[in-house]
Parts: sequence; structure tokens; C-alpha cells
Amino acid sequence: MTLDDLTNGKVLLVDKPLEWTSFQVVNKIRWHIKKKFGIKKIKVGHAGTLDPLATGLLIICIGKETKNIEQYQGLIKEYTGTFTLGATTPSYDLETEIDQKYPTEHINSKLLDEVKKQFIGTIQQKPPIFSAIKKDGKRLYELARKGQTTEIKSRPVEISEFEITSNELSKLDFRVVCSKGTYIRSLAHDFGNALQSGAHLSKLRRTKIGNFSVEEALTIEGFIQQLEME
Repeated sequence: MTLDDLTNGKVLLVDKPLEWTSFQVVNKIRWHIKKKFGIKKIKVGHAGTLDPLATGLLIICIGKETKNIEQYQGLIKEYTGTFTLGATTPSYDLETEIDQKYPTEHINSKLLDEVKKQFIGTIQQKPPIFSAIKKDGKRLYELARKGQTTEIKSRPVEISEFEITSNELSKLDFRVVCSKGTYIRSLAHDFGNALQSGAHLSKLRRTKIGNFSVEEALTIEGFIQQLEME
């Protein structure tokens, strides 16, 4: 991994750790490249944000490959994780505290299968208020954290596969294959509503982007070690 390799364009697959932002990963990688080669500038960017409470595959583009970021952003994605039934949070995940609880006694395997079918194909989805989408120049999460509400329009997203892999004690493990722009937190929230209960996302891992798999990805420490060995 020479400096020419990096500046001419490289795709790096990283397994993002829990509680890191995608920007922190980018900054860490950029800092170590600059330190290794004694340079002041190099282009580094990611092709699709993962929330801090999610883990898994980040595509990092370096050097001239940053010009192709949009191509990678448009690829289909696969996620696994857990929905917790019977409770909601304002952020639709564990970033905020539970605000309401709901009964779950009526939920059974038959109901889960029936409701799941409603979320396969092209669906209308409203992004969470705690998201990085901009409105009037402000990111929605900035407004939400100040207690300000704003109207968010629904938009179409494509869910090609939605599988419930485990159901135990109000915790549903799932696997989803979906289009760019799909919010798994919103899917959890809407799925809970459709069950006439409530739900929030309690675990999320991105496992694939297009033909790229998290199994091929390096940890941040692994990348640093590889860089230092060159």
C-alpha cells in the first residue's frame, strides 16, 4: 500500500465499531495515512453513513476513488439486527430513552408473517426526526435535540427481502435487503405500529453493500497495522 496506490484511488472496506460515527472512521484513517507518508492532505470519504449505534460495513474511498462515492451509495444494502417490541423511543433506536410502552400479548407468528408482507416491495417511508437529513440548512437531529418538531415527507424505498430470523421474548432478529435511503429505524417503528403495538431498533449491523461483504472488511486497527507494515 504505497502513497501512489492511495492517491491514484483505493476502496477500503472497514467494519465500523459500535459508538463510532462514520466521520470519526474517515478522520482516523486520513490522520494515519497523513502521518505514515508525511503529507498534509489526502482525500478520504465514506460511501454511506452508519449511525453510531450500528456496526458493520463502511466503504471508504481514498484519493481519486472519492469521485466514485455516489456510485457506491446507490448500491443495495443488507442489514441484520434486532427489533424490540412493545416500546418506542423518539429516535426509533437506543439513542433516546423509551417514551411509551405497549402490549405485546396479541403478537404471534401468524401476525408477524402477515405484517411482514406489508413491508416487502416499494413502500412509503418517513425518515426519523433524529436523522442527518437537512431541512432549511439544519440537520433534523439538531432540531430534534432542541425539542423542535418539523414535518417530514414520506418517500418511496425498496425492500426486496425482509426475513425474521428469530423471535424470542419480544425481540425479533431480522435480515433486510433494501435500497439506498432506507431507514431501518423507521422500519422498526412502522413495523411496531402495524402490529398494533410499538417497536424500536435495538441492534443493527450492515453486512453487505452491493457485492461487498463485511466479511472482507478490516477493523480500524487492522487497517492501521496493515498501513504500518508497508
